[in-house]
Amino acid sequence: MRRINVLATLLLIATASFTPACSAQAASTSWQSKLKQQLPLLGHRNWILIVDSAYPLQVSPGIETIETGTDQLAVTSAVLNAIDHSIHVAPDVYLDAELPFVPSQNFAKINSYREDLKKTLHGRSIQSLPHEQILGMISEAGKTYKVLVLKTNMAMPYTSVFLRLDCKYWGDKDEQTLRQAMKAGSSKR
Repeated sequence: MRRINVLATLLLIATASFTPACSAQAASTSWQSKLKQQLPLLGHRNWILIVDSAYPLQVSPGIETIETGTDQLAVTSAVLNAIDHSIHVAPDVYLDAELPFVPSQNFAKINSYREDLKKTLHGRSIQSLPHEQILGMISEAGKTYKVLVLKTNMAMPYTSVFLRLDCKYWGDKDEQTLRQAMKAGSSKR
């Protein structure tokens, strides 16, 4: 009986020591699979968020949160790469207006993060808005549209990257031209 207890204890210890690594690996492949599965279904007005570890769990019906267990910049790069290779959507990038003001004396790595983020987002148009305003936009969108939240292991404030998806093959100028033609009553065929 004592031998069984010892074996059970050793098995429990061994299982516990491997579980975090397995969970992190499962989380890593899980978010990538979910992104690959969801991206073809997403369109303009949907959002993909790559957020820090303290980002709140939102409860709007369209918001789905997935723990990635990995680096925020790596997730951001992977998501942007997937979107860039899609045929149907392009990202409008939003950052927290507070990010440039996070003090480096409180977060030693914030300056290098800001530089690395700038490199990751190179060549993209970026809009900066106050964090609460972005949260409001996302909460409102989540009432009607899908919002995919990818939570990372980032532990610095105001570092989230918010991607509002737009139609890749039909832009604002195209829409404006169409609306003007409709208003004028003409048809271009």
